[in-house]
Amino acid sequence: MTSETVDATPYDRYECRSCGYVYEPSAGDSGQQVPPNTLFTDLPANWRCPVCGARKTAFKNIGPQGTPSGFQENLNYGLGVNTLTPGQKNLLIFGGLAIAFFLMLSLYGLQ
Repeated sequence: MTSETVDATPYDRYECRSCGYVYEPSAGDSGQQVPPNTLFTDLPANWRCPVCGARKTAFKNIGPQGTPSGFQENLNYGLGVNTLTPGQKNLLIFGGLAIAFFLMLSLYGLQ
């Protein structure tokens, strides 16, 4: 396996079910001397959540950053917005609100 293949692989993030802390493999955990790009599965067995001290078993896999949220089987339903990433959904929502706001302001120009 080459280093290019490792860099291209998205790392799964894990969220603590107790406090909501998200372990980012690309950042590691400097408080417990875990270097960046350390997978969650490669963490030592005695590693604990840096916020609440929960064990590794209290974490759940939330997938790589920037992936569509929700259950995999539900991503094909709807008008296609289920496959958008959270950032794309924010752009769609707030962009639509900005356009509606400017259209409302343009009504003041009518006499």
